[in-house]
Amino acid sequence: MNATPATVASLPPILLPKVLDAPECFRALIEEHAPYAPVQRYFANAAEAVSQSSSGPMIIAPNFRGDWAYDKPLVEGAEIFLEHPGFRAAAARLFGSERVRPFAVYTNLTWQLPFHQGAGHTDVPAFRGIDRSRVPTWLLNVMGHSRLFEAERVQIATAVAWFYAGQDGGFEYWPDGPESAPLQHEGDIFNTACVGDNDRMFHRVMPVGVPSRGLPRGMTLDSQLEHLGEGAWRIQDGASTLAEMPYEELRISVSWKAMVFRDAEDEARYDAGREALDLSEVYARFERDLSARQLQLPVPASRFDVNSLHDEALVRALSGAYVCAPHARAA
Repeated sequence: MNATPATVASLPPILLPKVLDAPECFRALIEEHAPYAPVQRYFANAAEAVSQSSSGPMIIAPNFRGDWAYDKPLVEGAEIFLEHPGFRAAAARLFGSERVRPFAVYTNLTWQLPFHQGAGHTDVPAFRGIDRSRVPTWLLNVMGHSRLFEAERVQIATAVAWFYAGQDGGFEYWPDGPESAPLQHEGDIFNTACVGDNDRMFHRVMPVGVPSRGLPRGMTLDSQLEHLGEGAWRIQDGASTLAEMPYEELRISVSWKAMVFRDAEDEARYDAGREALDLSEVYARFERDLSARQLQLPVPASRFDVNSLHDEALVRALSGAYVCAPHARAA
């Protein structure tokens, strides 16, 4: 049984016309911290990938990622994004609270992706007691789409900044809900950013590259995007070079994430771990809701633990019941 898109309340995003005063410094950062691995390495199996992309079978595409900060900088230079005052101010404005706690920075590098990345997706949410440090991201995605755990949801602001000067590869998003027409941020997007409630707002990357080239052949989870120097890059898999490209053809974005607490009590509750979820409560809520719809979970409560969370039948059952995608029609 497939889920149908429900009208979801998400806050209107805030567009920032300038991210860095000296954006030319970014190129040195992206080169220094190469190589980059495929985004699909975040998933244990194809079912998990499908549950988060609203697309068909998992394809190893030339879409690479680098983690630059998580709670603290992981690479030199990440501070310019982690503590970015413009991102922080926009997050505070978005959620109406000054209690903004940045925690993550990662970069995406995409080359030659001549089709939409799924019908639109939401980012991975977090909940008190249940986050990506404890469970696979697919489960968090399902929990977010189900709307069964809103009382424990952690508000997260996401800033996406672009450092790509091409006229393609824009950002499509559904600020009025998945049943409404999307908007596009495209064209001259270099050194701009969009700060939004991306855990609730559907969005996707628009096609980038030359369609006639297609995707590079032979990519695997072990493929890497490597910097060769002098503006030259390549996709390498073992001893095989799958593609070469100049820096200018890489659609590069940086994502920044921050928790935004409603007030002092909300922040204290999170820090103390009060009113937190555990897996038994997660199972109970899913079971009650699915039973009311005459559906069953393929895993009994006694086996719903961290070891069962990569069971493909479980992933498919929960994703099919709850994960939805927006209507893909242009504004």
